[in-house]
Amino acid sequence: MITDHDKVLETAKDWLAQGHQVALATVTKTWGSAPRPAGSQLAVRADQTFIGSVSGGCVEGAVIAEAVDTIADGKPRKLSFGVSNDQAWSVGLACGGQIDIYVERID
Repeated sequence: MITDHDKVLETAKDWLAQGHQVALATVTKTWGSAPRPAGSQLAVRADQTFIGSVSGGCVEGAVIAEAVDTIADGKPRKLSFGVSNDQAWSVGLACGGQIDIYVERID
């Protein structure tokens, strides 16, 4: 059985084989009413094409922007979004939970 998680990784592998640069964002920790569970992933190409989800749409835009920066500079990022975080409110994480996301370039 192929899961959404498998589709993200398979697509990222295909993109790499096609010559695209790719970053992978992974939910590493959640608290409260988080929109997606730990282990959820989002693969992003340098042109901002993406597959998967780390927040059900709440903070994807911010994560995609960070992923593109990670592709450009090669530096992994640890992101945190939550209801007490002004950035989370501005990007739409109003569900009452908190999520930590790790973003890394993959080769």
